Amino acid sequence: MKLAVITVSDRAAKGLYEDRSGPAIVAILKAKVPGALTESEIVPDGIDSLLDAFARHNDADWIITTGGTGPSPRDQTPEATTHYCDRMLPGIAEYLRNSSLSQTPYAVFSRGVAGMRGTQFIVNFPGSVEAAKFCTDLLLQFLDHGIAMAQGKGH
Repeated sequence: MKLAVITVSDRAAKGLYEDRSGPAIVAILKAKVPGALTESEIVPDGIDSLLDAFARHNDADWIITTGGTGPSPRDQTPEATTHYCDRMLPGIAEYLRNSSLSQTPYAVFSRGVAGMRGTQFIVNFPGSVEAAKFCTDLLLQFLDHGIAMAQGKGH
């Protein structure tokens, strides 16, 4: 299994802010998905920078983004993801958002989406460290099953 984690943040991309969400996601994936190859990078907010990052990770089974999902004018991660995907998977985004409400009422501001391009899955997480860790733990149960379904192996 190949996993990619993309942190979307203007400040982190410029080195003005330490990315903690991306490394937290990677740490959980490495601990709980033995044998998975995990890559990560930081890109600035914006549709083009994220589309370029998606292209660099086009061989990953799952791409997880963190950041850029809120209502700020620069938050365009859902728009980039929607543009990149062939098909949307609203159930994953709804599950993450709904479950996150048990942790914070501010989850209502997350505009994260999930979808597929071919057999690849793309899921948007919020940018806060706690939300990123929480969503990673929720998503773990779907990784293997999603790949099997995308490859036509069924349930």
